[in-house]
Amino acid sequence: MKLATYKDGSRDGQLVVVSRDLGSAHYATGIATRLQQVLDDWNFLSPQLQDLYDQLNAGRARHAFPFDPAQCMAPLPRAYQWADGSAYINHVELVRKARNSEVPESFYTDPLMYQGGSDDFIGPCDNVVVPSEAMGIDFEAEIAVVTGDVKMGATPEQALDGIRLVMIANDVSLRNLIPAELAKGFGFFQSKPATAFSPVAVTLDELGSAWQGGRLHLTIESTWNGRKVGQCEAGPEMTFHFGQLIAHIAKTRNVRAGSIVGSGTVSNQGVEQGGRMVWPKGYSCIAEQRCIETIQNGKPSTEFMKFGDTIRIEMKNAAGQSLFGAIDQTIAEPGA
Repeated sequence: MKLATYKDGSRDGQLVVVSRDLGSAHYATGIATRLQQVLDDWNFLSPQLQDLYDQLNAGRARHAFPFDPAQCMAPLPRAYQWADGSAYINHVELVRKARNSEVPESFYTDPLMYQGGSDDFIGPCDNVVVPSEAMGIDFEAEIAVVTGDVKMGATPEQALDGIRLVMIANDVSLRNLIPAELAKGFGFFQSKPATAFSPVAVTLDELGSAWQGGRLHLTIESTWNGRKVGQCEAGPEMTFHFGQLIAHIAKTRNVRAGSIVGSGTVSNQGVEQGGRMVWPKGYSCIAEQRCIETIQNGKPSTEFMKFGDTIRIEMKNAAGQSLFGAIDQTIAEPGA
């Protein structure tokens, strides 16, 4: 099934069930008003939502209405936890190579993760508000999962059983703030503003054979100012699958229902053409493109985002249909 949260003036919005083709929706008020309620009581409430979903797809839901992504908050507008990984080691390799430094051996066996802000997510069509262009505004196209309860010490296989929903994300980064923050030794903070998520979150059964072993084998598309800059394959080159990422969090603590775990920037390896490395699938963040330019030409040439720029992130199924709906945002200054 597919679930979304509509804006209603409150912090947590109203839960709606969305049809498979994203054409219609129905309030879930008679079952649950908020997605967190469903995550807290998944075994009891999700079958009821599934029944409503089936009725909606069959055209039998009495109070259905046209689905409008612009009315959506993030599916889970605020969460108990937002932990983002760097599961595509190619991304790390490019960053390190551009700096002429080696990737530590442990990065290939132990996931790299950070704890992001989870009290304020933004909707898929909301503006990305940033205080200054000088901060180095960047998008990051990612996959994310929402968990149920996962016990401390869970294995990666056990952690996979805790996944309830899948989304895509724009994990906005302010690149020019990152070096000074990392130099302090405590990691990202001000350099990671509010994250945006897709209009809908979907259950694993909606993904079919594309979901294999904790990886989503589909293409994530990034379109910047109307130009498609990335068509990156999310599955094959994901070094750490979502079960491994969740188990990494659960090594020393419980992971509670309503936790969101991100994949990090979806990244694909380059190929050699005519004695030169090229990246035909493009990029899922500008920082990676700048690293590629540095490797190829000795310096970056692509600038970060400006006020008024647009970014669209989307993933389609094998039939070419939008799976989660599109993240479609404009970069804006405060008060715009």
